[in-house]
Amino acid sequence: MQNTVRPWKNIQRRKSDVINVGKLKIGGDNPIVVQTMTNTLTSDISGTLNQINRCVEAGADLVRVSCPDLDSTKAMKKICSESPVPIIADIHFHYKRAIEAVEAGASCIRINPGNIGKSDRVRDVVKAVKDNNSSMRIGVNAGSLEKELLEKYREPTPEAMIESGLAHIKLLEDLDFHNFKISVKASDVFLASAAYIGLAEATSKPIHLGITEAGGKLSGTIKSSIGLGYLLWMGIGDTLRVSLSADPEDEVKAGFEILKSLGLRHYGVQIISCPSCARQGFDVIKTVSILEERLAHIREPISLSIIGCVVNGPGEALMTDLGFTGGGAGSGMVYMMGKTDHKIDNSKMIDHLVDMVETKAAELRLKNQHR
Repeated sequence: MQNTVRPWKNIQRRKSDVINVGKLKIGGDNPIVVQTMTNTLTSDISGTLNQINRCVEAGADLVRVSCPDLDSTKAMKKICSESPVPIIADIHFHYKRAIEAVEAGASCIRINPGNIGKSDRVRDVVKAVKDNNSSMRIGVNAGSLEKELLEKYREPTPEAMIESGLAHIKLLEDLDFHNFKISVKASDVFLASAAYIGLAEATSKPIHLGITEAGGKLSGTIKSSIGLGYLLWMGIGDTLRVSLSADPEDEVKAGFEILKSLGLRHYGVQIISCPSCARQGFDVIKTVSILEERLAHIREPISLSIIGCVVNGPGEALMTDLGFTGGGAGSGMVYMMGKTDHKIDNSKMIDHLVDMVETKAAELRLKNQHR
């Protein structure tokens, strides 16, 4: 939806083909999908499902599960049948694992067709994917480019990654298979961004975004925000994963924060808060930390401003659904839809704001039910 009031906030998304991953439609004008990946042993069915459910609670639309061996693909039938979201099977070299995974119910397989051997093996995998109404993601990675491309370009370059991706696209299209998306990941932000931009110009296939091996929770989130944010701002990207050395739920939360910051998707409470200073009329840092924890269960899109004083508080509140600005004498002003509404004591403020957010979330749920 275009913003006619503030046109400078509009992002013109690239028009990509639409594919199906389970019940999800990906590409075109469909919402950008957030995914993550489990780090449990896939053969540990209970542990894997528990982690999937936690990721879904955090907002994950898709979850990828590694299938390195036969025990893993045997576990996939129960995992896929009990997962609340479509499951992607991560396959590297063994074509039989790909076939087993889709036969077990995987809605997508992540694979490099060129890595699984002879053309007849690729044909067998594509047939299994078609027969089971599944899909594929071509996963090109700077760290595992084909030997001939490394010899040609001497190192991973955007051109080498794009050439690899287009070759894999042709391989699948020659088999009359089109229900796939593609990624060209690298840990270097510059390399990944250049490769994605070139790929977006060369194909209309849906694109999965990722800065691979981005790092720990803080450094990886910042690195991914720069790379993915830049590409998303350019209109590139139909699905994404923030790859962190952290809990998968943190990847999901980071992904949604990136999308919310760009106005591309709204999920949960977006808190706008000041860094605090000597003017603050209450402990901003502690308040925001508590509110983030207590409002984590909210899925409806609600904006909340928490500002320590009246310098910027009223102005920020104009742009949010709800807000609180610190004043003096142990109280502050509550704002609703940009307008001053009532005062409340600082000691009661957190509980009061939680109640207000939960009430608004319930109103939004009811409104959506009657659409």
